[in-house]
Amino acid sequence: MIRVLLVDDQPLIRSGFRALLDLEDDIEVVAEAADGEECLVLVKEQLPDVALIDIQMPVMDGIQATRRIAADPALADVHVVMLTNYGMDEYVFDALRAGAAGFLVKDIVPEDFLHAVRVAARGDALLAPSITRKLIQRYVTQPLNATGAALKGLTSRENEAVALAARGLSNDEIADHMVISPTTAKTHINRAMTKLRARDRAQLVVLAYESGIVTPRSR
Repeated sequence: MIRVLLVDDQPLIRSGFRALLDLEDDIEVVAEAADGEECLVLVKEQLPDVALIDIQMPVMDGIQATRRIAADPALADVHVVMLTNYGMDEYVFDALRAGAAGFLVKDIVPEDFLHAVRVAARGDALLAPSITRKLIQRYVTQPLNATGAALKGLTSRENEAVALAARGLSNDEIADHMVISPTTAKTHINRAMTKLRARDRAQLVVLAYESGIVTPRSR
């Protein structure tokens, strides 16, 4: 059973998402919160698999709440998905930096919304290739070389796999490009995540651009 926490300051939005989730046999909404502070209390009490958190809220916004969740080792298994009214608003990249596994636009169709919750529960990033490219083009302008020391620990194959993931390729596509099996591609990505201390694939993409593994121009 996938346990979900809904966090949004608009009751109508919460009730709409809850109505969809309550129809699914494998998903349970364990709690609802109206702001970031309430979210932090409930996420510690309920330990949901997925926390769907609105970016803009009173008291404490979703990015602050996400940052607090990501920093707490006891909440390492909580996968945060940000909710936004706009597909490419100015907060999206900040949310990924804070530790979110991805984001959803609130006008998403029901089938895609339910699929996204299941994807997040598995620990996969909710970053379609097209969205990844738009994020990079809009928000990442210069590499920060923030993880230079950690990068030296990557093998050449791990480095190559990370670069491909940063361009939005799936494990299967990385495997085709590198002429390896999908299992090996996944192993390269997982080992790179461990070495770079990336919480999930979304943060791995952020780190790849910030550290200079790839740059927008290299696309």
